[in-house]
Amino acid sequence: MRGSSCCCDNGSRRPNNPANPNITHVGGRNFFNCPRMSAFAAPTRPLARKLAVAAVISPTPPTSLRTTTRGLCATMSLSSKLKPAARVSGQKQDVWSIINEAAAASPKQPIVNMGQGFFGYNPPRFILDAAKEALERVDCNQYSPTKGRPRLKKAIADSYSPHWGRAIDPETEVTITTGANEGMLSAFMAFLEDGDEVIIFEPFFDQYVGSKRVEMNGDMPGGKIVYVPLHPPATGATTTSSAADWTVDFDELERAITPKTKMIVINTPHNPVGKVFSKDELQKIADLCVKNEIIILSDEVYDKLYYVPFTRIATLSPEVERLTLTVGSAGKNFYATGWRVGWLIGPEHLIKYVAAAHTRICYSSVSPLQEACAVGFEQADAHGFWDATITEMKGKMDRFNAVWEELGLPYSEPEGGYFVLVNMAQVRLPADYPFPAHVASRPRDFKLAWFLIQEVGVAAIPPTEFYTDENTHLAEDYIRFAVCKEDSVLEEAKNRLRGLKKYMAK
Repeated sequence: MRGSSCCCDNGSRRPNNPANPNITHVGGRNFFNCPRMSAFAAPTRPLARKLAVAAVISPTPPTSLRTTTRGLCATMSLSSKLKPAARVSGQKQDVWSIINEAAAASPKQPIVNMGQGFFGYNPPRFILDAAKEALERVDCNQYSPTKGRPRLKKAIADSYSPHWGRAIDPETEVTITTGANEGMLSAFMAFLEDGDEVIIFEPFFDQYVGSKRVEMNGDMPGGKIVYVPLHPPATGATTTSSAADWTVDFDELERAITPKTKMIVINTPHNPVGKVFSKDELQKIADLCVKNEIIILSDEVYDKLYYVPFTRIATLSPEVERLTLTVGSAGKNFYATGWRVGWLIGPEHLIKYVAAAHTRICYSSVSPLQEACAVGFEQADAHGFWDATITEMKGKMDRFNAVWEELGLPYSEPEGGYFVLVNMAQVRLPADYPFPAHVASRPRDFKLAWFLIQEVGVAAIPPTEFYTDENTHLAEDYIRFAVCKEDSVLEEAKNRLRGLKKYMAK
């Protein structure tokens, strides 16, 4: 597909960089929806432009829209019965569409994408071969059992049992989901009802709120979120420090617990901070959950990418394990985010209800890729894959972060995962810079992200997207970069980022 056309191409598109799909020209359809997953793109046809504006900028859906393209006249009218539900209408423009818009408008083409956390390279050959072989099998092209293919469940149980210190039962303690995202949705749907409260640490992966049936204002069926922030290091604007220095105020956490608290969500290694919660921190969280009988939903999708000792909260004690659902992701483990294969591990009295919710959401998950993931687990150790994964990603992280040392910009040194938060308080944005109104009204990190794309041609993500409005001040000087890219992309990004020097405070 590199350098060729695809379903998102149109006449205005310039070819991709054939050497690397992460460095590419603008054209065609919206980048984050493009199956090529490689180009920032903007709608170029008149109809597409008008629909995009109506969809992401209008606070309420248009009642009538009449446009013409290629001689085709289309009229759409929305009666009150056809208007969308309040849970999806009237929301402010999301970060992904803003980044797309900035990329489309930037004179610095092609854009280097260091924003979204998809890999810039393929899974290892032994896993790709397993996927190809599975496609030749009749049973792998049909529905899988709703709880997952037996081979994959067994492979996961065998892989994780040593960490648990006991044999995990693949039939009753593992369920397969369509990505970790749907797995967490299944957990929310399985246990949350109106009036229940869920504690989530800020910053949070945006999908916890956006698609998990829990709503910021608490008015969506399925629970109310209570936010507890991770506190950044006080010297974050001047000194590089460990991501461990983003800390939990445990008195604040305990005050957030009420008789209505049903669940707490933790993410370790953490996106976007890169923090690996210490054993002591996890024990304090677990003690509160045991005391108040709170379900622990532990998002551990980066559990194979840790650079310091990593503790799984479910392994602390039988009392904690009884309350814990652990979430995993083949996409993160095997460099295959598009495969959408995830799982949950937990005690039978919790897992069976997650599996029941999953059945109602999507019934079963993609069969041939489940089989390939099973082979991945079965053969990973023999190929030295897990150790190589850590070594390679830590190498990418260190090589990329060298540019911040050059520039004198402090960052939070990640303990795990593939994201890094960089503090750009020293970058001076011109007072008269022409930010669009919907960017100018957002926190400073949105302006920084727009500025980076326009002036140096590097896309990154503003982390206040992962905060409630009250706490955006904690992260408005930070920007998130993803290093899970080819080394050539990292080097090109570094070359461009050196251009920030002229905008930095003397």
